[in-house]
Amino acid sequence: MVSFEDFKELDIRVAEIIEVKEHPNADKLYVLTIAIGEETRQIVAGIRFSYGTDELKGKKVIVIRNLAPMTIRGEESNGMLLAAGSDNGPVLLIPEKDVISGAKIS
Repeated sequence: MVSFEDFKELDIRVAEIIEVKEHPNADKLYVLTIAIGEETRQIVAGIRFSYGTDELKGKKVIVIRNLAPMTIRGEESNGMLLAAGSDNGPVLLIPEKDVISGAKIS
C-alpha cells in the first residue's frame, strides 16, 4: 500500500505534446517534446504501436512531472506519460474537457 503522504509527493500535470519523433534505437518508443505550462521537456514513451505521430501532436495528456530523469535506449526521459494497458496496447489518459497545459491533477 502507498500512503496518502507518498501519493501527494507525485506532481501529476496536464501536458501538451508539441513534437513527436520515432526513437532512433527502439521500434516501440517515441521521443516526445511536451509542454507543461511554459516549460518544455523531453519524455520517452512506449506508445508507438498504438498511436501515429499525427494523432499525438497537439494532444493533451497526463504526465508525472517529478520523476528522476532516466536514459532509455540512449534518449533522456524527464517524466512519465500515463496510459492504461489494454489488449490492443497502451491507451493514453487524457483530460475529459479542455484544460490548460500545466494544470495540476489532484
